[in-house]
Amino acid sequence: MGRRINTVMQTCFFAISGILPQEDAITAIKHAVEKTYGRKGRRIAELNYRAIDKTLASLNKVAVPTDLASINEEVHAIASKEVTEFVRRLTLPLIAGKGDSLPVSLFPVDGTWPTGTAKYEKRNLALQIPVVETDLCTQCGKCVFVCPHSAIRAKVFPADLVDNAPATFKHMAARNKDYPSGSRMSYQVAPEDCTGCTLCVEVCPIRDKTNVSRKALNMAEQAPLRKPEAENWEFFLKLPDYDRRLAKRGTLPGSMLLQPYFEFSGACVGCGETPYIRLATQLFGDRMMVANATGCSSIYGGNLPTTPYTTDAAGRGPAWNNSLFEDNAEFGLGMRLATNQLADAARTQLRGLALEVGDDTVSALLNADQTSEAGIHEQRERVAALLAKLGHLATPEAASLAAIAETLIRRSVWIIGGDGWAYDIGFGGLDHVLSSGQDVNILVLDTEVYSNTGGQNSKATPRGAVAKFAAGGQQNRKKDLARIAMDYENVFVAKVAYGAKDTHTLKAFIDAESYPGVSIIIAYSPCIAHGVDMSHNHSQQDLAVKSGHWPLLRYDPRLREQGKHPMSVDSAAPSIPFRDFARNEARFTVLERQNPEAAEQFMVQAEKDARLRHQEYLELAEMAVPEVVIAEKDREAAEQKEAPNA
Repeated sequence: MGRRINTVMQTCFFAISGILPQEDAITAIKHAVEKTYGRKGRRIAELNYRAIDKTLASLNKVAVPTDLASINEEVHAIASKEVTEFVRRLTLPLIAGKGDSLPVSLFPVDGTWPTGTAKYEKRNLALQIPVVETDLCTQCGKCVFVCPHSAIRAKVFPADLVDNAPATFKHMAARNKDYPSGSRMSYQVAPEDCTGCTLCVEVCPIRDKTNVSRKALNMAEQAPLRKPEAENWEFFLKLPDYDRRLAKRGTLPGSMLLQPYFEFSGACVGCGETPYIRLATQLFGDRMMVANATGCSSIYGGNLPTTPYTTDAAGRGPAWNNSLFEDNAEFGLGMRLATNQLADAARTQLRGLALEVGDDTVSALLNADQTSEAGIHEQRERVAALLAKLGHLATPEAASLAAIAETLIRRSVWIIGGDGWAYDIGFGGLDHVLSSGQDVNILVLDTEVYSNTGGQNSKATPRGAVAKFAAGGQQNRKKDLARIAMDYENVFVAKVAYGAKDTHTLKAFIDAESYPGVSIIIAYSPCIAHGVDMSHNHSQQDLAVKSGHWPLLRYDPRLREQGKHPMSVDSAAPSIPFRDFARNEARFTVLERQNPEAAEQFMVQAEKDARLRHQEYLELAEMAVPEVVIAEKDREAAEQKEAPNA
């Protein structure tokens, strides 16, 4: 039968390429289909005939260019704009396919590449792009929050800034009273960078009451919108970003006003990983240092000749580095320790120059509160003033301090990787970091399988799921990385699923980064390796949570110091059967066709796993806070109360 199917495909190729006349090709294809499916498959054959007829009727001759003229036109258009010399001489020729003609001398000798270059690729993948309806939009920010490629964004700006806007630029009165009176709001798409995944439209909660098929965001054909929306996008980018000190980061609409420092990556359409990275960069990207384990996140994170990590108007943005599976956690810990050492050295040298720069300056820099955006902004201004003073001193000591003065600004160190790294190959190093007590943030992008290397099972693969090296279904229950991390008792832990509970995800990121020790966020990341339509990414996340497969939780050791239990289970008990979640993904259903009996046994056991794990978490969360902790807290409170009198 396989040979006959090949004959059908070969005949289709001959028809498309013009080797056979269409009429002869149709006859040959129908004959091959008839022989392939036989009499009992008449209905299938008829469907194939229909598909063949429609295909041949829709054939159009496409002129294939003999060179890269069309690409070069795009590149020349970009080169005519303001770009750096590096981009002009190296990045753009590589995009144009002229890499073989570049001399080795143009390449960075130390392996350091500039960020913010993915915006030059303009892939134009989408057949349709989202269009906002300003009369319906409630400015909730959900579309920006879920976009895997940072292709739709929000800005609030003064009304007079749109006086010279393109005629098609859409904006509306800002609804939130926290914004200055008369402010305007815009949700704008980058038409040439959008992938058309439809996730923004899927998540949009607002519908026209008179026409329920019309939402506040709808997909429309890209071709007629490409040029005007590209002009709108260019205008949008020139509008000022909202002041980070004023944005309400704890709310979805407020946090989505922050510029993402991760954009237009080469990740899969509808990727379940990238929204978490984009969110982290929006919240902390102007001071992030990233250690990224090899895997999907390193491929789309540093896919030469471009990188999606970028900078703001002040030139600030994440410093991104890639390390191997087996040592990435240690690599990230090294970043933290090195930064700490440099900051300690800066503080020591600053004290030594107190007479030259002033005691007030030294005191303000050393005692700065950098727990808020406002505090970090003020510290940046102090460091800038310090650098100005040091520049006038012109001494070796001043030059030495100037070289490391910026380490006085709080850095946010992130260790990022997939489940293959965190659960398996890099677990030993990860465990070492979890026990370190250092101020690092760990983000595990859990796809429950080795996605980048071809779909092998990992210790994160759930019971019953089929993967390479688990062709008969994963035999064991999934490793509980969250519980292992909680065992240290001084590690902040969260399990999140942004498509199921967006505000929970946002709060977990903010709380994790603010924790002055190790924090780990384990993020549910749907993947094409699951065998699921990624346009249903969010609904699958919701089902994963409702079935108990992915319980949401937070473990914050700071609460113990307040006499409260540090753990909270943030999702309800399983309300649907596990199979309602699993039946939508090929990684589970393929076994039903191959071995129905084994698949059913796995399904029953997976149901028990889900309910048992949720119950175990609840029992942990409901445990009483030890009396010794409460007594210690009361003693400390009493001492503080008596201190002023003493």
